[in-house]
Amino acid sequence: MNFFNYNRRPTVEVHIGNITMGGNYPIVVQTMTNTNTLDTEASVAQCERIIASGAELIRLTAQGVREAENLGNIRRALREKGYSTPLSADIHFNPQAAYTAAAIVEKVRINPGNFADRQKRFETAEYSDAEYAGELEKIKAKFIPFLNICKAQGTAIRIGVNHGSLSDRIMSRYGDTPKGMVESCMEYLRIASDEGFSEIAISMKTSNTLLMTKAVRLLVETMDKENFHFPLHLGVTEAGNGEDGRIKSAVGIGALLSDGIGDTVRVSLSEDPEAEIPVAKKMVDYVSKRQGHEAIEGEVFPGYSQTSTERRKTTARRNIGGDFPPVVISDRSKTKDTDINPRFVPDYVYVGEGVPDGFKKGLKAIVDYARWKEETDVFPLFVAQNAKEMADCDAELKFLRISYPECSAELLSLIKNSPGTVLILTTGHANGVGEQRAFFHRLLNAGCKTPVIIQRSYSENDAEDIQVKAGVDFGTLLLDGFGNGILLSNEGDIDASAIDAYAFGILQAARVRTSKTEFISCPGCGRTLFDLQTTVAMIQQSFSHLKHLKIGVMGCIVNGPGEMADADYGYVGAERGKISLYKKKTLVEKNIPAEQAVERLIQLIKNNGDWVDA
Repeated sequence: MNFFNYNRRPTVEVHIGNITMGGNYPIVVQTMTNTNTLDTEASVAQCERIIASGAELIRLTAQGVREAENLGNIRRALREKGYSTPLSADIHFNPQAAYTAAAIVEKVRINPGNFADRQKRFETAEYSDAEYAGELEKIKAKFIPFLNICKAQGTAIRIGVNHGSLSDRIMSRYGDTPKGMVESCMEYLRIASDEGFSEIAISMKTSNTLLMTKAVRLLVETMDKENFHFPLHLGVTEAGNGEDGRIKSAVGIGALLSDGIGDTVRVSLSEDPEAEIPVAKKMVDYVSKRQGHEAIEGEVFPGYSQTSTERRKTTARRNIGGDFPPVVISDRSKTKDTDINPRFVPDYVYVGEGVPDGFKKGLKAIVDYARWKEETDVFPLFVAQNAKEMADCDAELKFLRISYPECSAELLSLIKNSPGTVLILTTGHANGVGEQRAFFHRLLNAGCKTPVIIQRSYSENDAEDIQVKAGVDFGTLLLDGFGNGILLSNEGDIDASAIDAYAFGILQAARVRTSKTEFISCPGCGRTLFDLQTTVAMIQQSFSHLKHLKIGVMGCIVNGPGEMADADYGYVGAERGKISLYKKKTLVEKNIPAEQAVERLIQLIKNNGDWVDA
């Protein structure tokens, strides 16, 4: 890939009913129903709503053979109504259901963590090479018959790896790592290749955006080495709902789209599935507009790896850079709005030409250098044109706004020799992500350790639009390991305090700063054992003040406890009306009546010393 210039990753074409995925075809947008697959009428009605929202592929769960067989009735009803949208079956634990579904729908998703391996028990076991090879033979015994059915029926396959459901066998050899996720996939790809089957798409999903992006990039590297070029399905599992779900999805999916990776997208929100489609479309359309942009010249730093989790090393300037978490700078330079959300207080506020009346005490202000005067917690902002004047300024902290084209050798030398300076990196390029990436690599190549605040400017009136666009732009660079803070500017009709909240949300989604409780909640499907949206809202109301915790809300055992692997505590559907509670991956209480589950979860958190009062 080219780090700085946007181009789609080349792949083979995969045929799924009347659509083609990969190659030079547009990115496919899809979602998954949350109805009971045995309820034909409800499933068809929801599919109609999903199609109306713009979905090009629909997935339905098939827990067993009965559900797989009923996919035929759903498909038939949709075709009779004039719909040709391809259907995909979602299979866990049940190869026989996959065999049945493969003869009915256009695509079948299998999970290599539980297709042939025994149900995950989170056990540590040692496998000799001979024993490990024997387990691979067991996979072949179940997977090859499935491939043969798919060949005969013209059915495509998705090999869908989930971080939380890696088999105990994979975990024993590779651990809970991107490498383990990749190997879980590659085992199946090698078998399919040996059998001459290539109608395959792949996904590598987790609720952790950093892990997800590293795993996908590592998969692409590994596939390239083995001459595999299959299309990729992108998604962040259990992203949640509302602004958090949108921002988290944009950060993870957007980072890969920015690399040119991805041939189909599913945004997993704990909302009605038709609400996912506009979010996915906005993301895809936004990144796709970079195609054919003016070329960006840059030199990749030789020691940089996109699969590494290391962050760029910088020298601390006050509380910016070094080992400090990234800061948030609020842009109030073109507004008289001085309201601050007490839950999301920015570290600095850029006020432009001067500190306004009503500016809150205790906040740190950044003022244009021409209007700056030395005061406590008020710092000057220089631009490239007056950067030489920084040498005559005695401020403890100085900000310099700069873009990549302005970063001459002379200015870079000045920056390296200017103590107390923090850069604010702007861009006006059609591929701003690529241009800002090139700037960071220039600093790396020059050995410059000056902290950098990433700035992006928008003119959005719709909250979802800026959540998606800013999530993509900032998230890509943060997941690259770049940026010591963000400055999110918007001239549209959205409150400045809301913009601040989105900035904090982006940092949290990129796993670089925590400012609120993280809820890892599944999007729901036909396996869900309770009203997901109502339950998520109830959990959020009770636990949203515990910003030091991650809490998983999973509709069934398939999506928990493995899929909430990053959660500190979990609330999982056990059966109708019954909930099981987890601490990390450990089952603590089983089959609690649903009406008692929240209080029991509160008590569990208290018993472990993690509770604080609101």
